[in-house]
Amino acid sequence: MNQYNFYSMNNKLTISFLILISAPFFFACRGPVKEENKNNAPSGSLSLHEGNKNYVTIDTKESVVTWKGAMLIGPNSHTGFVSISKGELMIENDQLMNGTVEVDMNTIEDENHRSDNGLIDHLKDPDFFDVKKFPISTIVLARAASINGENKQITGNLTIKGITHPVTFPATIEVKNGIVKMNGKLVIDRTKWDVRYKSGKFYDLLADQTMSDSIKFQVKIIAKK
Repeated sequence: MNQYNFYSMNNKLTISFLILISAPFFFACRGPVKEENKNNAPSGSLSLHEGNKNYVTIDTKESVVTWKGAMLIGPNSHTGFVSISKGELMIENDQLMNGTVEVDMNTIEDENHRSDNGLIDHLKDPDFFDVKKFPISTIVLARAASINGENKQITGNLTIKGITHPVTFPATIEVKNGIVKMNGKLVIDRTKWDVRYKSGKFYDLLADQTMSDSIKFQVKIIAKK
């Protein structure tokens, strides 16, 4: 081996050794590496007025809307669920002042929490809620009149398929330790929101083929600061 190759090899070994002993020190100085957050699922709640102590945020994982539709005559009916995507309630002195609730119509399910069947596909198409065009429905709570204790009469506006009408419905509201629990029952005439499929008002059908114009909703809301 000639002298040039010997020194060249020595230099390479020295550089490699320096890199080897320096690497741990270099990475240690960087501090711990944070693991990438791969969970892209939305939070269980979304604050629209963050920092305002009068607003409580709806917990979307604990809140739900239950729906029920039926034929005009006979026992045939369908029940299911649809998820609340976000919303807030304004509370003053333990009383509901107003609020907004957004419902994700893409989450419509049947009573077995299934969304991959003909019934749900039909509910999403233009015969019913036209979900592709109108993916969000909203309930704006404008006033809660006290009846007695936790029993209230809620007045507000319901928007479905881009159509808004005033609604009034009974609800119980409990406010305790910064947590609001609300349960309301709402019955609507679906034809006011352009849901006309097999309605006796628009179809010349036999009574046992006609669907009731009434849709019943039970709204369960849990909201927290």
